[in-house]
Amino acid sequence: MAIEFRIDPYPENDALNALWATAWNEDARDFSTILSRSLTHIGAFDGARLVGFVNVAWDGGVHAFVLDTCVAPEFRRQKIATGLVEIATNIARERGAEWLHVDFEPHLAGLYRNLGFAATEAGLIRLRC
Repeated sequence: MAIEFRIDPYPENDALNALWATAWNEDARDFSTILSRSLTHIGAFDGARLVGFVNVAWDGGVHAFVLDTCVAPEFRRQKIATGLVEIATNIARERGAEWLHVDFEPHLAGLYRNLGFAATEAGLIRLRC
């Protein structure tokens, strides 16, 4: 079956948490308040199953932020993450963002560099342990 990308699908919390658990091995969270404040979010679906996701948060102005890019392990290496971020980039541009930021772990540098993201310096502080 072909992967279908959907813009702002507002998936059920259970579907997002099932993906989150397989992609990140992290505990469940409530995505409803997160998605209601997003500039956009994109879902990748294999039939009815959510197999990939990216969220684009924003500051209400010109800056948008790629967050939570994830793909279920058995669907990786099929350009799904690339498709998610490409669509998210286009939608963010259409919706008025002028800058799109992303933070990522070193092993993902190739993905984001190939999508046009330039290296920048950034800062980070952990607020909770």
